Amino acid sequence: MSIADIPSPLPTYLYKIIPSAPPATLPQEWPLSDLDRKDGYIHLSTARQVPVTAGLFFKEHQLLWVLKLRLASFAAGNLRWEAAGSDVYPHLYEQNFGAAEIVDARELRRGEAQVWGDALEGEVWLE
Repeated sequence: MSIADIPSPLPTYLYKIIPSAPPATLPQEWPLSDLDRKDGYIHLSTARQVPVTAGLFFKEHQLLWVLKLRLASFAAGNLRWEAAGSDVYPHLYEQNFGAAEIVDARELRRGEAQVWGDALEGEVWLE
């Protein structure tokens, strides 16, 4: 990945897709998913990438929750933009997030016959 691959301008928010509702009281440190623990970093997405990520990793789900995180909350050296397929995705190393970094959480649904890309088309909450 080159510096040219990093989004410019950087997005204000990054998103963490989770398969079920977050707890009513958000934890100070978010529990790592099995995939995040295995890979050694937290997988995040930009607003544009949420439908793609949902389609790849959560295609069997009709309901997802998405956490909105402020990018400025993360130490610059801990957030890396890494190539995956034909895009670069934000990966968070050596730092976690929790209640202080979560700006909002939203339940997102798709119809039984819909794919996530179609279901999330025009979703203004993803900014």
